[in-house]
Amino acid sequence: MKRELTQEELRSINPGEAITLTAVMAILAIAVMAVVVYRMFKSDKGMMKLPGGYQFSWN
Repeated sequence: MKRELTQEELRSINPGEAITLTAVMAILAIAVMAVVVYRMFKSDKGMMKLPGGYQFSWN
């Protein structure tokens, strides 16, 4: 059921909150992946298994 918002309800909407939260979560995910990749490739040997049956190792 749709209804038109009042002027007070329109003024209370803050669209910037969701964008800020999304940006912070994206930066956090990128930082975590950067650390994982860095540690993975700096190690002498290792193996990684990914979903879908993909796997690789280095010695």
